[in-house]
Amino acid sequence: MSALRAPAVAPDRRTTSARPRRAPLTALPGGAADGRRLDVVRAPLQSASGVPFYVLCASILALALLAALVLNTTMARGSYEMARLQKEVGQVAQDVQERQAELRAAEASLPELAEQMGMVPAENPTMVSVATGKVVAAPEAKKP
Repeated sequence: MSALRAPAVAPDRRTTSARPRRAPLTALPGGAADGRRLDVVRAPLQSASGVPFYVLCASILALALLAALVLNTTMARGSYEMARLQKEVGQVAQDVQERQAELRAAEASLPELAEQMGMVPAENPTMVSVATGKVVAAPEAKKP
């Protein structure tokens, strides 16, 4: 690499009339005074290492992957729990329907069981008030 600067060329006045004038370039000391073309120059300063940046990027990537793994595991666990609870709700609903069917069957067979036991329908039912303890007559049934 040469330590000399390129010689200044006078600008063309027709195309660069609005440009400000620059100072002429001069040669640096220690340049090619004896006619040599190449000169030894000092190496540029070492730039800062890129390792901290790469470590930061790798740690951010690792943390993002770990967060995705934890989130995925949590969602899967919640999904299994939800499926188990839905199955349990279905079983409870089925049990309720069975009990309701048993109750309706028992209500339907109640008059027959009462007749088998020798019971007869009451002709004039009366009731007792729990609050006052008095006998209350039931409203009379319509006669045909």
